Formats: sequence, C-alpha cells, structure tokens
Amino acid sequence: LASDGQVLVKFGRVVAKHCLDERCSAELLRAAERTHTVGSQLGIVARVKAVTAESKSSSELLVSNAQNLIHAVSHVLKAAEAACIKGLRPPPPGSEEEEAVAAFCMQWRKNLLWHRAKESLNSDRDELGLRKTRARAEPTLTAMVQEQSPQSKNSPRSPKPVKGRTGMDSQL
Repeated sequence: LASDGQVLVKFGRVVAKHCLDERCSAELLRAAERTHTVGSQLGIVARVKAVTAESKSSSELLVSNAQNLIHAVSHVLKAAEAACIKGLRPPPPGSEEEEAVAAFCMQWRKNLLWHRAKESLNSDRDELGLRKTRARAEPTLTAMVQEQSPQSKNSPRSPKPVKGRTGMDSQL
C-alpha cells in the first residue's frame, strides 16, 4: 500500500509540473508531499510491526496509517483532476513517463467532457422541463486508477493505450 502511494506521489508531481494553473499546481504538490509523508510513516510502522510481537495497539496504528494514506491519495487524485481541468502543458519529447501521465490525464479529461456533453444533450428532465443533475456519476481519476490497478498492475505512469490517441494530443 505504501509503495502504491509513492507511485501516486510521482504521478501528482508530474501533473503539478505540467499544470497551467499555479494554485492547482501548488495544491497538488502539497497533497503529494502529504501522501509521501503518510506513505513513509506507513512503511515504517509496517516494518516495525513485522519484527515486533503482535499487539492490538500496533495493529490499530497500522490500520489508522493505512486509512490516512487512502485519504491522502484521494486528495492527490482530486487535486490532479482540478489540474487536468485547468489544463496541462505538453510534456517534453522523449520523456516516456511524463508522456504516459499526460496521456492518462487527457484521456480522463476527454471522458469527463464527453460525459458532460452527453448529460447536457440526453439528460433526464423533471416535470418542469429542468435538467436533473447527477443522473449518472461523472468519471473520476480515482475510478480510472482503480480500473487499472488490481487486474493489470498498471499505474498512472503506464496507462493502457487508447486507440486513435497519442500522448501528444493537445488539450480539448
């Protein structure tokens, strides 16, 4: 869990580096730093617990740190969503990891914009003809990461390829 948190820290730092909005970039860097800290704490607690006798308090501490890491990772992903909405600079050529992160973020953004367009055109209406909100949940980076992680062990730095799209696609 701690090592997966560190993967998302790298992801957050890459997105922050290419974010066009300074405030979003700063928030994402803060979230990534917090995730790094909590992940390091979890790694230390796990190593200590592995070599010491079983105790309820150490198990509770381990679970508490794991929950803190999950919250911190969630914050990184939400901050990354905000950064993606604001826009990302294209990564420099030859930087495979940064290109993969940019492609992953652009794919999510395209999914989100497609979903919003579809909702606005085909949404349910109430008896007054007003569009109902939240008919279907919007796509999230968290959901995309969860789709890739358990089965394929792909991380955001190596997303699944998308047919017809390249890492060099510009923003919508």
